[in-house]
Amino acid sequence: MLIIPAIDIRGGKCVRLFQGDYGKETVYGEDPAAMAERWIAQGARFLHLVDLDGAREGVPRNQATVQDILKKACVPVQVGGGIRDLAIIEDYLSAGVHRVILGTAAYADPDFLQKACARWPGQVAVDIAAKGGRAAIAGWTKDTEVKRLTSPGRVRSWGLR
Repeated sequence: MLIIPAIDIRGGKCVRLFQGDYGKETVYGEDPAAMAERWIAQGARFLHLVDLDGAREGVPRNQATVQDILKKACVPVQVGGGIRDLAIIEDYLSAGVHRVILGTAAYADPDFLQKACARWPGQVAVDIAAKGGRAAIAGWTKDTEVKRLTSPGRVRSWGLR
């Protein structure tokens, strides 16, 4: 079993939102890169980063923090939050991110998802953040129907992992 620690980043800090509520935030650390090093020292073989500001605003906001983590991480890193165009995916993967996680864009634009999977097979995954039994998007601020995403068999043929 592979356990992947998540580092949720908001305002350059490590945070956790209570049930996706941006008004109910707990700060767990002022330095996400130091938190990443701590997880790796404790045996993490992979890291999951979420740019919460980016998820809510629709464009990445914590790229410098992600870069700091990439410089120190000796394990693969996956990143999600605000990734809604191909140029952003290219930037992250070129910077050393192992895999990007798409949420809102995967639901809102299946054609975009298909293009991303075709261009970077095995380096794109979809986040299904469940809230009340339905997929939540836009940083947990909106609900959608999971059915909006095409069947798993179809997206698997695009290279989705």
